[in-house]
Amino acid sequence: MRRRCHPLLATFLAALLLFAAGSGLTGAPSAAAAAATPVRIMPLGDSITGSPGCWRSLLWNQLQNAGYTDIDFVGTLNAQSCALTHDADNEGHGGFQATATADQNLLPGWLAATRPDIVVMHFGTNDVWSSIAPDTILAAYTKLVGQMRAGNPAMKVLVAQIIPINPSSCAECAARTVAFNQRIPAWADGITTAQSPVTVVDQWTGFDTATDTYDGVHPNASGDAKMAARWYPALAALLTPGDPGDPGDPGSGGCSAVFRAVSVWQGGYQGEVTVTNSSSTAAISSWAVTLALPTGSQLTQVWNGTLTGTTVRNAGWNGTVTAGASTTFGFLASTPAAAGTPSATATCSAS
Repeated sequence: MRRRCHPLLATFLAALLLFAAGSGLTGAPSAAAAAATPVRIMPLGDSITGSPGCWRSLLWNQLQNAGYTDIDFVGTLNAQSCALTHDADNEGHGGFQATATADQNLLPGWLAATRPDIVVMHFGTNDVWSSIAPDTILAAYTKLVGQMRAGNPAMKVLVAQIIPINPSSCAECAARTVAFNQRIPAWADGITTAQSPVTVVDQWTGFDTATDTYDGVHPNASGDAKMAARWYPALAALLTPGDPGDPGDPGSGGCSAVFRAVSVWQGGYQGEVTVTNSSSTAAISSWAVTLALPTGSQLTQVWNGTLTGTTVRNAGWNGTVTAGASTTFGFLASTPAAAGTPSATATCSAS
């Protein structure tokens, strides 16, 4: 004889099934319950990107500080050699050419290993230095973008008009860079698609090899700050298109500040801070930088700014900074006699 289920037991089992269905226990997890997948961003290029490429550390921290925390820098290389803690994964290969990378089909392996959603590409400096024709470099760009799209049809690509170069061994490099950069916007217009947009980021304008590099090619602290400031609004727009709170949007007043030690002596040092407007379109009219110094250190003198406590505000003549441009201020600080390498954390705000 078949046994019947007790009415109370049947009610309990029905309730249990309803609970399981509502909790996602009877199938795949609901979209709300699933963990968000970070946006994977590949910095791609040569030594300007990877050796050490400290603009990446500044860019990473700008994004984090602005609330873009659900991101993952990716690459098969990783070198933690910059002052700021950051996600150091990258694909910046020192000495590499864009043309050789395309010819040797190196990119597909890097893409397969890292699966980026966005590529941030500053590539071609070594090609220009080697007097490779712009048409040949742009053909390599086209092949590289095709390889990106083969792995991810919705790939978003930021391509730099590369920073100027003026090495002592190459008198023609400065002019070659200009000629190459002039060709990039038309190339990008011809290859961009709605599904896989290619956006040009002007890293050339306002960059001075005399003050923003240490050898005519590779960026120093001020050069890194300028590069990060130019990448930031273009990258933030891909992460949160149209967000009115984006610090890189017109009128929002974003800025970054980078410290470097100019000279050091027992009991003190001279420091310099580069303040960069993070917007690519809007000027700022005033800025303030708060300095966090090591224990026992004290600011004793400031120039090109006014000091209140540990905050340096712009002087009357250098508060206005155009989009992507920079200004600097200097200071003297005393330190304990046994202090090590000078350091300071600089936090910038602007309006």
